[in-house]
Amino acid sequence: MTNGELRQLLTDLHTGRLDVDTALDKLKTLPYEDIGFAKLDHHRALRKGFPEVVFCQGKTTGQIVEIMSRLSQNNHTVLATRAGREVFEAVQAVLGDAVYSELARTIVVYRGPRPVPRGNVLVVTAGTADLPVAEEAAVTAEVMGNQVRRCYDVGVAGIHRLFDRLDMFKWAQVIIVVAGMEGALASVVGGLVEQPVIAVPTSVGYGASFQGLAALLGMLNSCASGVGVVNIDNGFGAAMLANAITRCANVTGAEIHAGNSKF
Repeated sequence: MTNGELRQLLTDLHTGRLDVDTALDKLKTLPYEDIGFAKLDHHRALRKGFPEVVFCQGKTTGQIVEIMSRLSQNNHTVLATRAGREVFEAVQAVLGDAVYSELARTIVVYRGPRPVPRGNVLVVTAGTADLPVAEEAAVTAEVMGNQVRRCYDVGVAGIHRLFDRLDMFKWAQVIIVVAGMEGALASVVGGLVEQPVIAVPTSVGYGASFQGLAALLGMLNSCASGVGVVNIDNGFGAAMLANAITRCANVTGAEIHAGNSKF
């Protein structure tokens, strides 16, 4: 249930278009629904602006199908991450409108109008091997209501490739930089732009990269200002942070426009 839907429900109850029992029936699964092996947070959209997301890794196929089925009954959009094709096929057998991205490993189910894009998010990668994590970020940001552009394979080994695309950076409100190896691309981008940069270290690299630890430490120690870092391979987390930035910027901008700013 979204803020708008809850507001409409309360308005209908107040005006008498809805009786108390019907309202209670609509609210009975709030704030969460206990299905035994999981407690589904139906208040997540009210608090965070987007429904609970299903992290598939570690769950059984049956659990994922049940969770997504329940969430789709109460939300316009359901997103699952780290899903293999066999999981998608099981979900699609129950939810025929499910959409799968092989590269991003995401499943999306739309049960209502798609959100009007409100933010501009640019996803940048150092190399092609970083694409699965980058696409997880891109799909997540898109599903949450952002315009997303991609600038892939522009790592520091051929820095001229990055400089040829700098016009794209002016368009973005938030920039997600995905890189493995030593993770230097985040510092380069952070030193060139004024927008917030969200750095995502990936587990791409040879032995001394320690499955992404070298990139993580390199990004954490960046000398560029305005760079934040999420966990290794966490494209979803980067997109969530980017969405929070664009969502708050949109709300604040509307308040300022309406003359309601407290500043």
